[in-house]
Amino acid sequence: LSAPAKINLTLGITGLREDGYHLLESVMQTISLADTLNFEKIPSGIILSCNKSHIPTDERNLCFKAAKRYLDAAGIQGGVKIDLIKCIPDGAGMGGGSSDAASLINALDAVYGTGLSLEQKRYIASKVGSDVFFFTECNDVTVPFAALVSGRGEIVDPIIPRRDLFFVLICPDVHSSTGEAYRLVDQWNGPDWNWNGYSAEQLEGVYSKPVESWDFVNSFTAPLVQQYPLIGEGLQDLKDVGASFVQMSGSGSTVFGIFCTKDSAACAFLKLRKK
Repeated sequence: LSAPAKINLTLGITGLREDGYHLLESVMQTISLADTLNFEKIPSGIILSCNKSHIPTDERNLCFKAAKRYLDAAGIQGGVKIDLIKCIPDGAGMGGGSSDAASLINALDAVYGTGLSLEQKRYIASKVGSDVFFFTECNDVTVPFAALVSGRGEIVDPIIPRRDLFFVLICPDVHSSTGEAYRLVDQWNGPDWNWNGYSAEQLEGVYSKPVESWDFVNSFTAPLVQQYPLIGEGLQDLKDVGASFVQMSGSGSTVFGIFCTKDSAACAFLKLRKK
């Protein structure tokens, strides 16, 4: 099965919960870039292999963690062998690990015939990671899926996805952990900052407008660009080749440009790959 990447078209950090989680407002959309998972039932245990040698294949891997949480929650005595083929860059703000985990939960539910409800899947997702909630509701990976995402990521309200967008991605040679990104955004905003951007109710209206008119922001972009100038260079390069809208995805470091035709996106890609 395929596990698609996501892009945060906008990502506002709106506050901090008492338990330490940050509150967010985001529009997320899947794209065609995807990992592949091959798996089979085994009598017991979890065996995970990956085509990327630096990717952990134990409890540190979200896919492994999701398999364990599923087997425990569903009371399954059997196990699973997973071969993970990574195409989505890891630690790049595109949710690759979370998508792998959600796809595995959905697939195992089908293979083992447990018939878990969406709420049960969401419970498992809550034990794995915040972005897993979004991917758990993405049932058909062959078509785009978009949603308004809020809370700490657990509130997912699907919206009609745009199918007229072509993305060109740049993954700078920058490796910033999610923890570092949140620390930088907290330092950037100071102790008394308040969110004054779009509300969740307004985001869908902006999303439906022509891309050229978008004024979406990402709360992580400015502090990450200050810390890692290569991210800012990527954003500028995308503007220079004619992207209608540019932004950073998630907590970085992937930046993307949106083009309204496939030909213009392909032309930009060919220019940019020379760098």
